Amino acid sequence: MYLSKLFIPILKDLPSDEKIKSHQLMLKAGMIKQSAAGIYSWLPLGFKVMKKIEQIVREEQNKIGAQEMLMPTIQSSEIWKESGRYDDYGDEMLRIKDRQGREMLYGPTNEELITEIFRSSVKSYKLLPQMLYHIQWKFRDEIRPRFGVMRCREFYMKDAYSFDLNEEDAKNSYNKMFFSYLNTFNRLELKAIPMSADTGPIGGDLSHEFIILADTGESQIYADKKIFDIRLDNFKNEKLSLDKMRKDFSSIYAVTDEKFNEKEFNSKVSKDNQVKMKGIEVGHIFYFGEKYSSKLNCLIDDQNGKKIAVKMGSYGIGVSRLVGAIIEAKYQNNIMKWPQSISPYEVAIIPNISKNNREYLKKGIEIYNKLKKQNIDALLDDVEENMASKFKKHDLIGIPHQIILGAKSSNDKFEFKEIDKKSELLTLDQILSKLLK
Repeated sequence: MYLSKLFIPILKDLPSDEKIKSHQLMLKAGMIKQSAAGIYSWLPLGFKVMKKIEQIVREEQNKIGAQEMLMPTIQSSEIWKESGRYDDYGDEMLRIKDRQGREMLYGPTNEELITEIFRSSVKSYKLLPQMLYHIQWKFRDEIRPRFGVMRCREFYMKDAYSFDLNEEDAKNSYNKMFFSYLNTFNRLELKAIPMSADTGPIGGDLSHEFIILADTGESQIYADKKIFDIRLDNFKNEKLSLDKMRKDFSSIYAVTDEKFNEKEFNSKVSKDNQVKMKGIEVGHIFYFGEKYSSKLNCLIDDQNGKKIAVKMGSYGIGVSRLVGAIIEAKYQNNIMKWPQSISPYEVAIIPNISKNNREYLKKGIEIYNKLKKQNIDALLDDVEENMASKFKKHDLIGIPHQIILGAKSSNDKFEFKEIDKKSELLTLDQILSKLLK
């Protein structure tokens, strides 16, 4: 992509009421534009990052055998009334009526709908276990939307649901999702810590939030610092190892503020090991057994022909929220550096262009075409602008690698740098080798 062709409305000035760096950067870099309170249009740069996050989430869900589907954003009120949550959910639920006067709602979550789909389709234990997921827009009418995409009203989310015959199988599904989440955040270069958490309006008796540390987070966390030393590569994707993995994490004190007990914290964690920090929730998983299957009469025939309620779990990741969370975790000294896996482009080509000298631009176009042949997604800055302004702009955009064409370049060597490191002079073949890694 040529920068001159890219729709990227960079702002010079920010509204004074934007408080956190992710909201500031996403507005300033032209990633999003506010449509209404807590509702945003995703512009090309931000949309590209979000879709790459979505793909990583999808790949990790598929690896554990979850099957993708798609449920609608608008749901009937009837199944929510059947579960008892239509009135209980509160004012966050956007309730609407169609032209026939039928009560509908914009889905804040999908436990009821997925249970209704399952109960009408599966009658025998032979079809269990099942794990289904979709990635879809949700709406929760926050009383005070704030922090940009971190706490907005309309958001993009992956939610998955497991259906099992008994509690042992259901806990194994929970463990699989626990492992999948750790892998997902690892691929996003995030250190996400699973914390024992309150189940909230979803309900259930087993729940973990996945939290990344950030001063701007809304979750207060209390933990033993030993939990940060557990390595994901110690576990294999096998039933016994997965159960051990969750128990290893759960054996170390780590809770959100809803579950915090100061006396318990002080008795279980030495003063030297106590961590008290803010964090951002990026995922939440629940096991709630028969909470929805019993109320919605979601029954199957077991091995003895007896009708029983299936055991269920629910698992969410805020895909759009992750864009903001990653910025909060990675933005340092007014410089953004996207993880390579989700960067909007793999490399920025930055030639020094003036009215009297177009040679660096010609060379930049030549390099751009060679990278394109190697399926390397590059952004060519073909805008006539002084280099100081270009560097400031690219520090804002956050593409992790740069090829700089200027005074330090020669016929066969070019300045190549990672955005937060010193540059080096390399041949194009050497640059290709680094990028293709």
